Amino acid sequence: MRSRNLVSDLREAIVEGSRANPSSLSGAAIWRSGRVVVTTFTVLTNMAGTATALLITFFVVPIPRITNLSHLSVVEALAATGYIVVAFPVGVIIGTRRLFELRHWLREERPAGPEQQRLVLRAPLRLFMVQVALWFGAATLFGILTAAVASENAVQFAATIAVTIAITGLVTASCAYLIVERILRPTAARALANATPDRLAVPGVGTRAVLAWALGTGLPLLGLVTIGIGALAGVPGTRSALGRVVVVLGGVGLVVGLLAVTLAARATADPLESLRRAFRQVERGRLDLRVPVYDGTQIGKLQLGFNQMVDGLVERQHLRDVFGTYLDPDVAEHILHDDTSLAGEEVEVTMMFIDVRGFTAFAEHARAPVVLAAINRLFEGIVPIIHAHGGRVDKFVGDGLLAVFGTPRHQPDHADRAVAAALEIDRVVRDGRAGELAIGIGLNSGLVMAGNVGGAGRLEFSVIGDPVNVAARVEAATRETGDTILLAERTKELLTAADIAFVEREGTTLKGKDTLVRLYAPAMPPEHDNLDG
Repeated sequence: MRSRNLVSDLREAIVEGSRANPSSLSGAAIWRSGRVVVTTFTVLTNMAGTATALLITFFVVPIPRITNLSHLSVVEALAATGYIVVAFPVGVIIGTRRLFELRHWLREERPAGPEQQRLVLRAPLRLFMVQVALWFGAATLFGILTAAVASENAVQFAATIAVTIAITGLVTASCAYLIVERILRPTAARALANATPDRLAVPGVGTRAVLAWALGTGLPLLGLVTIGIGALAGVPGTRSALGRVVVVLGGVGLVVGLLAVTLAARATADPLESLRRAFRQVERGRLDLRVPVYDGTQIGKLQLGFNQMVDGLVERQHLRDVFGTYLDPDVAEHILHDDTSLAGEEVEVTMMFIDVRGFTAFAEHARAPVVLAAINRLFEGIVPIIHAHGGRVDKFVGDGLLAVFGTPRHQPDHADRAVAAALEIDRVVRDGRAGELAIGIGLNSGLVMAGNVGGAGRLEFSVIGDPVNVAARVEAATRETGDTILLAERTKELLTAADIAFVEREGTTLKGKDTLVRLYAPAMPPEHDNLDG
């Protein structure tokens, strides 16, 4: 059962360490699997390093003439066995000891504080330093042991063994660092979910890349240089022995260097690829996406910045939705993109004024909730039609509304759009799909000032000018003519559609206007509803 649990923990940690999305494991599961896998891979990596050091020392590096080589080999084999038995568990315990301070934090699913963040991000570096110290201790121990036991050429062979062990240890520890850093991704993602440290807690991206090359490729090359210096200094060794050293160390440099650089490159490329995919999803409109933040370098700040950016987009979308509830969508977009400058512009537009007929009598005999429900039902049928034809509702005025076509989005065919919307509104209201209230519609076109109006921090986008007043007067004239729709002469002049016939309503004057305004109605039977306003 215990071995089965171990295999399960290993599988969980490997899968979670390769995920691009946040871990689905609980904090307790992350702690259990992470502890097991860190220990396992650290031990395996150092066992491989130990085997490599022994092979290079006794089968690759030229060995000077030592008469008691067999005795020396036995002594060093016993010493190596004892050192491994002691050093491996000591290294694991010391290297992972502080990780146990994360146990309660993970199991309790608490937000991470600065202390937890430092512990998680510095764990690979702390384990690296412990391994380097143990390997350097081994180099010192076996260098002294060789110098004491070897019968001749003791200092030369002791230096060779010490340098070989030290270089192998640095390479091994660097590979273990990169592997452990990847294993701890789910834990780091928990720790950095809400913030990253102000200062880098680990080497940055550039330093990581340079160290990966130096420790994976530079150190084996340093071994070759050391062997070459020894040969030039007269250290005995056959041509075949030197060739064997060059081939083996060169191969180690290629293989281990490729491994180290690949791990370092993936440590940078994986989160960047995850960010690239996430950006593409956001471009397509997905705002529920977040990337896990698990890197303590500049990339971690980039990951967190992406999440903060998406949060800002969500807030912006929420504001746009809220604006759209209380403002026309075009006006909301105008405010969000063009700020709230009070500078307006003169533009020719078409105004549509709609008012309920017989509203005074209806409101007098009906309860207030009934009146409000009827008005809202009417507007629910009218407003979508206005929007569908490119207009916007400028304001609701009691039982009526003012709609504008041609601003803030410029529309050369604003008059055609307004007439088409008026005809459709008339059909919807006539069919009873917007309730039982009757309406009058007045249309007028002209030059107005369009912009933000207000003061003391309260603004609204609106249109100002005499054509707005004329539109209201045109709607009022529908009570005299019995038409549902009336439009002023300027609106008729701007129409480009030739499939609509109009009839002039002669003899009609607009209240408050000294000059004659010619009015036209679509060629349809006149309305005979109650004309009381």
